[in-house]
Amino acid sequence: MRCPILVAAWFGLAGLAACNPVYNWREIRTDGTDLVALLPCQPDRGARVVPLAGRSVELQMTGCASGGATFAVARADVPGEQAAATLAQWRAVTLGNVQAADAAALAPFLPAGAMPLPGSVRASAAGRRPDGGAALQVHAAWFARGTPAGVQVFQAVIYVEGAKALPEGVADAFFAGLKFP
Repeated sequence: MRCPILVAAWFGLAGLAACNPVYNWREIRTDGTDLVALLPCQPDRGARVVPLAGRSVELQMTGCASGGATFAVARADVPGEQAAATLAQWRAVTLGNVQAADAAALAPFLPAGAMPLPGSVRASAAGRRPDGGAALQVHAAWFARGTPAGVQVFQAVIYVEGAKALPEGVADAFFAGLKFP
């Protein structure tokens, strides 16, 4: 009789430990897309025009900060023939901005419903803040989805400042939460 009570108490404590108030995960839909993302905090939204693949594009961004990290999902609409080049340039610019020498753990990344492009990858890299300041860890993925009007290209990214590491499973939860219903 005592053993089942101890087992139930153990699983109860383990469940409470998994409920980390720093990461209050919620599903959000990114503006103007079918993409559903999992963010650990209440997001803010914004937009800005940037040069990508030889043209000015408007980036729509959704993101928040929690546990010493910034989580963001951005997207831009591009013509279909520019999708692969845009993903490659976006990755190079992102990693270049943080002075990352090389991306470690560069691996294919293809959420269900995304286009199978060679630039659809997930990367982790160490670098520095763009102002040359503190150390920075970057976890990012780039992918695309076709639409009747062209292609939407996406970047999902986590920036962690300083020598602090994300708790195990946080980056995987964020990237696994990216999906097209």
